[in-house]
Amino acid sequence: MPSLKDLKNRIASVKATQKITKAMQMVAAAKLRRAQEAAEAARPYSQRMASVMSNIAEAVGSGDDTPRLMAGTGKDDTHLLVVCTAERGMCGGFNSQIARFARDRVRSLLAEGKTVKILCVGKKGYDILRREYAALIIDRVDFREVKQMSFGQAETIADKVIGLFEEGGFDVCTLFYSEFKSVISQVPTAQQLIPAAAGAAKTDASASAIYDYEPDAEEILADLLPRSIKVQIFRALLENVAGEMGAKMSAMDNATRNAGEMIDKLSMSYNRQRQAQITKELIEIISGAEAL
Repeated sequence: MPSLKDLKNRIASVKATQKITKAMQMVAAAKLRRAQEAAEAARPYSQRMASVMSNIAEAVGSGDDTPRLMAGTGKDDTHLLVVCTAERGMCGGFNSQIARFARDRVRSLLAEGKTVKILCVGKKGYDILRREYAALIIDRVDFREVKQMSFGQAETIADKVIGLFEEGGFDVCTLFYSEFKSVISQVPTAQQLIPAAAGAAKTDASASAIYDYEPDAEEILADLLPRSIKVQIFRALLENVAGEMGAKMSAMDNATRNAGEMIDKLSMSYNRQRQAQITKELIEIISGAEAL
């Protein structure tokens, strides 16, 4: 049984931890609103970009002039998985959910006899995946020094992916991230980047519209396709930031509550042991007095 001093020290330690988790919860709550607004603002632009790409791709068709980023290599042998996670932990199962989702895809592709390559964006995803698939990881992008995610970070990742594709490094590229739904809900998502999906949903008005392009559609696609990939990656990074802050806020709230419950239990144990010690001393005094 721990002594009174040990219990007192442990109570003080848990109270200090509770202050830290409460502070981290408040910081995450402050960052969450800005991150959520950024993620929600990026969604309409990303969706509209996909719709424009779909319209132009339909006009181009599947001829020899179709850009390789849209037509692909014609094969499905080598897959590149771009796994986006957070740089830091303390956010519950946020990172492990994305890594588990990507790991399931890796196992499925390997079972089909495909070649798999992994590009890790974020330290936590790299730490998780390298335990089992270190040989498949070809590169890692680290944003630990970045305070606020910008389009420049998305460009860095997109340039690596496009450069690798032009070198013949893969046939299909899939982006893994977590879509922000709410503070307690972040959904792991997989999105194909290359070949660029041309089947985006259209509104009734755009479905029957006929467009003329100047310059021609092939030239427009050659410029828009890399930008579209960057936009999709940027949206994924923003969704991840919002999801990370929401998960961290929820995790730190649970940690603060658990610390409070632990303090109550330790305090009760401390009071009981202290009362027993006082009672024992009183009995010894009374017994000594009666003996006299």
